[in-house]
Amino acid sequence: MDFDFPLRKIIHVDMDAFYASVEQHDNPELKGKPIAVGGGSKRGVVSAASYEARKFGVRSAMAGSIARRNCPELIFVKPRFDRYKEVSMQIRSVFFEYTDLVEPLSLDEAYLDVTENKKGNPSATLIAREIRQKIFDKTGMTASAGISINKFIAKVASDYNKPNGQKTVNPEEVIEFLENLDIRKFYGVGKVTAEKMYRLGIFTGLDLKKKSLEFLEDHFGKSGGYYYNVVRGIHLSSVKPHRIPKSVGAERTFFENLSSEIFMLEKLENIAAELERRLQKSEIAGKTVTLKIKYSDFTLQTRSKTLPYFIASKDLILETAKELLYQSTLENSVRLLGISLANLNTEKEKKSEEKESVLVQLKFDF
Repeated sequence: MDFDFPLRKIIHVDMDAFYASVEQHDNPELKGKPIAVGGGSKRGVVSAASYEARKFGVRSAMAGSIARRNCPELIFVKPRFDRYKEVSMQIRSVFFEYTDLVEPLSLDEAYLDVTENKKGNPSATLIAREIRQKIFDKTGMTASAGISINKFIAKVASDYNKPNGQKTVNPEEVIEFLENLDIRKFYGVGKVTAEKMYRLGIFTGLDLKKKSLEFLEDHFGKSGGYYYNVVRGIHLSSVKPHRIPKSVGAERTFFENLSSEIFMLEKLENIAAELERRLQKSEIAGKTVTLKIKYSDFTLQTRSKTLPYFIASKDLILETAKELLYQSTLENSVRLLGISLANLNTEKEKKSEEKESVLVQLKFDF
C-alpha cells in the first residue's frame, strides 16, 4: 500500500545473548552450558543469560537466588564490561562500513538507516545479512536483525527469528503485520500496560487499531497517541547518530536489606555523587528528580519532584532525594535505591525531529 509519510530503510541489529555469548566465546568450556552473567552473590541480579539458561526460565533482572533455583546447574560468571565494550566497538565498526546513520541503543543493539548507504546496495535485507555475517566473522558471535520502513517495526521484527536470524517487513506487508501482532510484542507495551489493554479488550494490533485516538488518550495519556500511530505504521523518529538521553541516573543494590531511612542517607549521598559525575561528564542538567526504591519483595516504587530550575550538583540532587525519601513511610525493607534526573536541558534539541522533510517514496525495494 502507499503511505503518506516518509519511508526509510531501517535495520535494527540485536546481538544474541550478548554478554553471555562473549563469555562463552572467550571461554570455550562454557559453550553449550547454562550461564548467567552477574547474579552470583547473595544479593546479586542476573545481567544476562545464555540461551541454554533461558530454557530454564532464567532471565535478565532476575534475582540470582531465583535463577539458581530454576536452574541448579547454572554457572555464574562475573561481568567484564570493558571486554563487552571492546567487542561492541568491533561490531559498530561493521555498521559504519555501510552507513554513518547509526544509533546505538546499548552495547549490543543499534538502529541503522541504509536508505542511502555506502555500498550503493538497494536491498536492506541483503545489507542486514552481510552485516550479520561480518559480525560473526569478526567476533565469532551471532546477531539478529529486523528490517522495515521505520524504527518501531524494525525493532519488533528483530525479535522474530532469534537467535541468528532476521525478518523483513516490506511496505506492503506492514499493515497486516501490525494488525496480527500480539499486543505484548509492541515495543513500548510493558507487562502492566498489556494487562490494562487486555481488560479493555485489546489483544492484537487490530484490536488496538479499532480504538479511537480519544479512547486511547483517555486510558493511556500521552502514550495513547503513540499507540494510535504505530499500529498504523506511523513512526517518524529518525535514526540519530548522537542519541539525546531522556534521563541520567545511578543506582545501587545492597548486600543487606536496609530497614531505616537513616541507613539510606549515606547510600543516597554516594549515588548522588555518582550521578553528579555522569552529569558533568555529559554537560547535562535537569529539573525532575526521581527516587527509585526496590523493596525486598521486589516491588518497585518511584517518587518524583520537578524543580523550577535545572540542577546538576550533588548537594541539590541529594537534598531533593532526601525530601522524596521522607515523603511517605517505607513499605518494606529496601534492597535497591536509585536517583535519576529527567526533563533535561537537551530536550529542546529534539523538537525538530517531527519536522523533518523527506520525500515520500511509493515504491521501495527491500
